[in-house]
Amino acid sequence: MAKQNEQQQNLKLNISPEISQGTYSNLVVISHNPTEIILDFAQILPGIDGAAVRQRIIMNPVHAKRTLAALNDNIKKYEQQFGTIEEPHMPTQGDTVPYDILGKA
Repeated sequence: MAKQNEQQQNLKLNISPEISQGTYSNLVVISHNPTEIILDFAQILPGIDGAAVRQRIIMNPVHAKRTLAALNDNIKKYEQQFGTIEEPHMPTQGDTVPYDILGKA
């Protein structure tokens, strides 16, 4: 496992200028079949009906599990450095959705 981590840290990522700007997403829909985990990263905005899928990532289950572990590890490190991430109160059915819950205040 240590050798695998060393190899990953020495991996050089080549990223185009377009991709390096990233894609904003405030919603992810996760589905699966026997051989793949599918993540649809979407953007939902006030006043817009529905959510626009911006990126679809398809992984095999082993890679998805490794990604989950890496994400958990990074969130722990983030919270150690910046403090606990607090989840906002999410509206229930019938509530209006405050604009700032979507990060647009």
